[in-house]
Parts: sequence; structure tokens; C-alpha cells
Amino acid sequence: MAFIDLAKKRYSSRKYLDKPVDKETLLKVLDAGRVAPSAKNKQPWHFVVITEEESLKQIRGCYERKWLETAKCIVVVCGDHREAWRRADGKIHTDIDVAITIDHMTLAATDLGLSTCWICKFDVMKCANIMELPEGVEPIALIPIGYPADETDVNRHEKLRKPLDEIVHWEKFYYKPFKKASI
Repeated sequence: MAFIDLAKKRYSSRKYLDKPVDKETLLKVLDAGRVAPSAKNKQPWHFVVITEEESLKQIRGCYERKWLETAKCIVVVCGDHREAWRRADGKIHTDIDVAITIDHMTLAATDLGLSTCWICKFDVMKCANIMELPEGVEPIALIPIGYPADETDVNRHEKLRKPLDEIVHWEKFYYKPFKKASI
């Protein structure tokens, strides 16, 4: 599949089949995250894979939406702020590096016929306590991974994304008013 087709096929699924993902397939998704680039190759990420029902129940308790109950696997992607590269002005690149690794994993999952969703609005402190994370390691996103029980329109980007001429600037930035994408 061409990359642009894979990127268009990937969507945030909120309904999964009652079918677990086998460990070998999960390892392929996790390996895609492992090979992601990071600033100065610091790789400030950890993946906590949750598949056992009691652990899933605890992690689901960090998020307020019921749809997460359909996920048979949730990867808690953590950023290690102690390991991340810091730019000269002090900016820590943990979140950027973790976003890259998550993107690699979500695209790999899509390529394998799975579906995912980024969840960033969850009780971070509760999750960190459940995971018994050390100081400096933060749960950044919950990523359910499973077989989709829903579908998406792969052509939705034509309606939901700004056109290139509104976001691309040549040689320098210049302001262009834009229309808000309709959802």
C-alpha cells in the first residue's frame, strides 16, 4: 500500500471487536515504535502493554468514556523526561519524540489490519500510580489497539483538512486567513 493511502486509512477507532490481538502482531506494532527517530537518538519512551482483564479494568478507570471497554489491549505510552534531549533554550523534547513513536505504532497497526486511537484526556496521576511509574516518567497517551468494529471514510480528509494552499508557506511565513474545517 502506498504511504499516503495508509495514512488516509488510519483513523481513531472507538469500537473494537471482541477478539484479542496476538502477541506476535503486537510485537510488530511495538517494534515500529521502537525504530522511530528521536532527538539525539535518546528514545525517551516506554510502552506498557495491558492485556489482562484486571489491568485493563484499572487503566479504563483513568478515562471517562465507556467505549474503551471494547478494547482488549491498551498500550500506555510513557515519556521519560530524565532521558529526553533538551534544546539550548531548555525545551524538553519528550512529548515530540513520544508523538513520533506513537504515530509509527498507529500506522503499523493500520497496516496490519488493526485500529487505534490516541487518548490524551485521561487521569494522568491515577494512571502513573497504577503503573507505579518512577519520578520523571509520565504516561503521555493511552493507545487502544484492536480489530475495528467500525469503519471510516478514507476520503474524509478532503472535507476535514485544510487545503495545502492554506498551510504551506514558501520561503517565509505569511498570514493567510483560513476557513475552519467542518466536521
